[in-house]
This record gives sequence, C-alpha cells and structure tokens, in this order.
Amino acid sequence: MKEAAEHDTVLDTGAEQLGKTYARALVGAAQSAGIADKIIDQLGVVVDEYIAGSPQLRAAFASPRLDENEKVRVIDRIFGEEFDPLLVKFLKVMAGRGRLAHVNAVRSAADAIHDEMLGRLVATVQTAVPLDDALRANIEEQIGSIMQKQVRLSESVDPDLIGGMVIRVGDRVFDSSVSNRLDTMARRIRSGFSSQLLHRFGEFTSE
Repeated sequence: MKEAAEHDTVLDTGAEQLGKTYARALVGAAQSAGIADKIIDQLGVVVDEYIAGSPQLRAAFASPRLDENEKVRVIDRIFGEEFDPLLVKFLKVMAGRGRLAHVNAVRSAADAIHDEMLGRLVATVQTAVPLDDALRANIEEQIGSIMQKQVRLSESVDPDLIGGMVIRVGDRVFDSSVSNRLDTMARRIRSGFSSQLLHRFGEFTSE
C-alpha cells in the first residue's frame, strides 16, 4: 500500500508540473494576444462543462488508443466553432503530444498564474446550495474590501452547511455555519436562502 501511495504521489506531482508548463505557455500567448481573461474562462468551460459532463469525452482525451488525428477531429468537431482559435490550437498541440489527459491540471495552473498576474486573491466558499449572482457579487465585494485586493471565488457545495457558509482566504476563515440548527433551517432552505445568507455574511464580515 505504501508503494502504491508513493506511486500516486509521483504521478500527481508529474501532472502538476506538466500542467504548470503548459499553462505558462497558454497564459503567455493569451496575454500577448490581449485575451487572457477570455482564454482562462473558456478553458474553465472546457473542463467544468464539457470534460466533467461527458465521460465519453474524458475517456477519449485520456485514451492511448485514439491517435492524434482522431483527437484533433474530436477537438474541431466539439470546440472548433464555439471557442477561440488560440485555445483550440492549444488543445490540438496537447493532443499531438499525448497530453490531453492533463487538461484539468493545466486549467488549475492557468488559474493560479492568472490570479498572480492580476494580484488577485482566491477565496474558497462553501455553501449549502449554489450561490446566486447577487450573493456572489456581494461576497466578492466585501471580501475584497476587507483584504484590499481583487477577489475570485472558488465555490463548492456542502449540504451540511444548511443556512450558512464557510469562506477561507489563505489562513483566514470566515465561518457563518449554522449546521447545528438543521431542524430549524431545513424548513427555510427553499425560501429566501440567499437573503438570509447575505444577512449573516454581513454580520460576520463586520465583526
């Protein structure tokens, strides 16, 4: 078991380093073209919507049985019209080098590089249900005001946080969880969740 764990760590480290290498190239090219924000956003859509939502596409990208030409045809067919040519070309380069299985690692590294370039902080936000646009904007504004920097949210959903949320910025934690009040909050979760959460958010950011 120890040997397997060490092997997994080596693979994870290799994927991370590979992701950083490709991400630096992509972000550099996108920045030179003046479309860094667009490319980063579109790469996120590729990973979060297309790859995450399609086991077939994920398998095709990772399969050693599909040759480069077939993977390029898949990229053209799915992404050729909707996505920027720079990103499409980048995906084809990854296909040619047998690296499409690591698109997720490239996306993570590209986000980190872009955040660093902009001097932007990443706040991880856990809530019981997905944030709506109004609450998301309010969190970004208030955390940005507290930290005196632009903020990007990394969101996740945890049903155990009914009626509350947990926000982390580096080592700092803003905790408004009321998971110990499940019986009370469960009756309210479907009505006015965002307004209740927004009120609680204002309370703990002003403390």
